[in-house]
Amino acid sequence: MTDEKMTDKVQAAVPADTGMQPEEKSKIVYEGGGNLAGVQRKKGKGLILDDGRIEAMKEYLSPEELYQDLISRVRRYHPSDDISMIEKAYKIAYAAHEGQVRKSGEPYIIHPLCVAIILADLELDKETIEAGLLHDVVEDTIMTEAEIEKEFGPDVALLVDGVTKLQQIDFPSDKGNGENKTADQQEMQAENLRKMFLAMAKDIRVIMIKLADRLHNMRTLKYQPPAKQQKIARETMEIYAPIAQRLGISKIKVELDDLSLKYLEPEVYYDLVDKIAVRRSEREEYIQQIVDEVSEHMKNAGIKSQIDGRVKHFFSIYKKMKNQSKTLDQIYDLFAVRIIVDSVKDCYAALGVIHEMYKPIPGRFKDYIAMPKANMYQSLHTTVIGSSGQPFEIQIRTMEMHKAAEFGIAAHWKYKEASDGKKVAAQEEEKLAWLRQILEWQRDMSDNKEFMNLLKSDLDLFSDTVYCFTPTGDVKTLPAGSTPIDFAYSVHTAVGNKMIGARVNGKLVTIDYEIQNGDRIEILTSQNSKGPSRDWLNLVKSTQAKNKINQWFKNEFKEENIIKGKEMLSAYCKAKSINISDIMKPLYMEAQMKKYGFKDWESLLAAVGHGGLKEGQIINRMQELYDKDHPKVLSNEEVIASVAENAQARQMLPRAKSKNGIVVKGIHDVAVRFSKCCSPVPGDEIIGFVTRGRGISIHRTDCVNVINLPEVERARLIDAEWEASPENRAGEKYLAEINIYANNRSGLLADISRALTEKNIDILSMNTRTNKQGMATLSASFEISSRDELIRIIDKIRTIDSVIDIERS
Repeated sequence: MTDEKMTDKVQAAVPADTGMQPEEKSKIVYEGGGNLAGVQRKKGKGLILDDGRIEAMKEYLSPEELYQDLISRVRRYHPSDDISMIEKAYKIAYAAHEGQVRKSGEPYIIHPLCVAIILADLELDKETIEAGLLHDVVEDTIMTEAEIEKEFGPDVALLVDGVTKLQQIDFPSDKGNGENKTADQQEMQAENLRKMFLAMAKDIRVIMIKLADRLHNMRTLKYQPPAKQQKIARETMEIYAPIAQRLGISKIKVELDDLSLKYLEPEVYYDLVDKIAVRRSEREEYIQQIVDEVSEHMKNAGIKSQIDGRVKHFFSIYKKMKNQSKTLDQIYDLFAVRIIVDSVKDCYAALGVIHEMYKPIPGRFKDYIAMPKANMYQSLHTTVIGSSGQPFEIQIRTMEMHKAAEFGIAAHWKYKEASDGKKVAAQEEEKLAWLRQILEWQRDMSDNKEFMNLLKSDLDLFSDTVYCFTPTGDVKTLPAGSTPIDFAYSVHTAVGNKMIGARVNGKLVTIDYEIQNGDRIEILTSQNSKGPSRDWLNLVKSTQAKNKINQWFKNEFKEENIIKGKEMLSAYCKAKSINISDIMKPLYMEAQMKKYGFKDWESLLAAVGHGGLKEGQIINRMQELYDKDHPKVLSNEEVIASVAENAQARQMLPRAKSKNGIVVKGIHDVAVRFSKCCSPVPGDEIIGFVTRGRGISIHRTDCVNVINLPEVERARLIDAEWEASPENRAGEKYLAEINIYANNRSGLLADISRALTEKNIDILSMNTRTNKQGMATLSASFEISSRDELIRIIDKIRTIDSVIDIERS
């Protein structure tokens, strides 16, 4: 079990006999939770406040109590009395997790039960609930996928298998804001995101179970160490909350947002909690007054309606304050009044009543019914001035729109549609359009880094949107700041590629014109157009447009890029004295295609040609594979010839010595330091890099930073070597770092420590982590005198039982 699984639940109720802590204040603001089953707690004089969240479970309930709660929730919405398969899934999960505990000390079965309860609150079909209960069972090797299919059918087996694969996905993180990831970490993250979206494409219910799993883990994050809290919260904010938003599941999205903010920006979060809690009773009285006034006017107008108050969640307030540089006092819609009516006609009739009652604020009316959001959210929003002069927001929608806003794509899998095998309805297909677009990018894009950048901008929680029209009246939704180029590519790729100009509201505009809400845009095209310009990439805002422009250049110059890529690989091999015919074997080529996600070798060559991949990355990895298959055995004559050749080369160039035993060719009296990214030791092949103002940094030649060095910086590389005489390095110690991969077992750490101690090695640090499959990774750093000593240490550790592999960091 990973650390993420080993979490616990946040308190759901405030003890009566304790002082109020900051964390408790945040719960008080949202007391009552927005129960999806439709039971919302009343406050004050019958006021209903909905915080938009799924109701949290009480803490420290027994598994049996939670199971009974699950069954009661399922029976609220499901017409079938047959819960035998859910009971069977619960018993198997209970047996599978017996003896396992969470960090809070509770039985582990609590977690799958809480996940199933969240799924039941989303009113999902029984198959999804069963899969929610069983989602960790295959991972813990209690049952195989085949056994689950035999017991529960192919649907449940597919869901469990999909969630199990998602559980194995780890998104590399760092201590910063995610911008400082190494190239390898970015590659891994992009590859894992590709896997996630492919799993979603097979059955969207897979991601719903994963979202429920993540929601419960976020509720229980307080039991994790601070570093782990930050990592999981950042991953949630960057990946899971935006996915929930895109799928329209606001009930999960709002809570993931707030919990992420709580751990990533605790000062901001608790400051908001304090400020909002101060005037809570006063605000509720004001909402109650508005609800009473609106109810009376709706009744007089003969419009049947349900009216309640809506509390704006913390992250939404924070986002608005940050994006618009406002203080809390300047946010109009800390709360809103929601009016739910029977039909679309009644929505607009209710809007007329509201605007007759209160004065609307100009520019604050949004018609999401006529122009739905990208996730198909529909509602009328208007901000008006109340009788006391206080502005507030009113939302008007039908019950169907309300359910769609709360459940999003989950609404399709409600019990009445789950068992008949019907295809997704047209409206649900629209909600899945975003997922189809992501899958299209996956097919189009070979470069993982580019895919990652496009996806991040598409999932940006802080981005706003504008709504504009085609000449025929169709609505297009684009990111704020979009240009006519973005609009053209949203209509069709061919329109964008042939675009030569644009008219906005009948007037010619420049291509960098910033589209405003309500603009009517006409794109001017020409068959004589030479295609997009590279400058367009700096103008466009939408992910789709960037992708399509990049694709055009790749396809247009693919043949040239393939030739250029071949030449670059050949030139690199020649410069490094590598025999290209040795490494260009199908086995090594396939390994690179698989690693970087290419279907054929020409696509990889094209990527090298246009700069998506560095030639050194490809050649060095292929050379490593070749060397592994063909270990070098030098004859005495070759050794003597090599020594003579090196001696001759050293005589030809002036040398500069340093205290570290490094000779830098061609430069005298220079400061030399070792880079921390690859920690070279005597015996490693090394190269120098001329830094700005800090002398020369020494790297291993296989260092990822050297391999990925931009072409413009390569001129600053300089040959370097270790001082020939070991006597000059006597007493010098060098930092070495290694990663040890092993099957986890008790005593493993002690055995590795003993092996190092026996070699008289002082260990500077050692970190360990274990994944769900029982694979342990131990990272050790220590000081040594040479590469030979390091090899002897590695050989010694390899003899330890359970050790699988060792590599230099």
